[in-house]
Amino acid sequence: MTPTKAALIVGAGDATGGAIARRFAREGYAACVTRRSLDKLQPLVAQIEADGGRAHAFACDARKEEEVVALVEQIESTIGPIEVMVFNIGANVPESILTESARKYFKVWEMACFSGFLNGREVAKRMVAREMPKGGHRGTIIFTGATASLRGAANFGAFSGAKMALRALAQSMARELGPQGIHVAHVVVDGAIDTEFIRSNFPERYALKESDGILNPDHIADSYWMLHSQPRDAWTHELDLRPWSEKF
Repeated sequence: MTPTKAALIVGAGDATGGAIARRFAREGYAACVTRRSLDKLQPLVAQIEADGGRAHAFACDARKEEEVVALVEQIESTIGPIEVMVFNIGANVPESILTESARKYFKVWEMACFSGFLNGREVAKRMVAREMPKGGHRGTIIFTGATASLRGAANFGAFSGAKMALRALAQSMARELGPQGIHVAHVVVDGAIDTEFIRSNFPERYALKESDGILNPDHIADSYWMLHSQPRDAWTHELDLRPWSEKF
């Protein structure tokens, strides 16, 4: 019997993470979705199952090593090999560098970068240990970046520092793991996304949806699937996504 393929979505929220989980579930993967709160994942799991897919929810604090190690072990032993991992956690909290506390700076880095290291490392260990399949693609690891991955805006010192560090981590992992058959990619999402937060707090920005001026989570998910599907003779490491009208 062919083992179930698992896609681990770390930080499966209501928008991008959820859309990625649904996209991989449609392709036959068991969508393994994580957040700190299990209750918040139930609507996503129910939706995927109603559409005929498979989904499993896990409560996991992605910043805690022992929880991440246990999560990966549980998925690999009870569901199937993790063929793709998407790290989709951010911590975008603006504050002046003059008032930012050390505790807050550290927490943002811990969420947006350190947890990416923990999850990426644990999944990579499993992928490397597997026999090289036909086609030479052991698995895919994708990190979600942001505008702050490329430039540091005023009042976003903590977030920019963390996202730039995550980008550097992705580059290092790609250079180490690519020759071992693991596709590591970094996606710069450079623009507002159609989320409840944007709808509620930035109505003028949300109004751009009618003219395709904000990112559709389902279209972001299509790009993640494209990255995972690429043949190894033409792997993309970094992809930037933005609406047609976004200045950059």
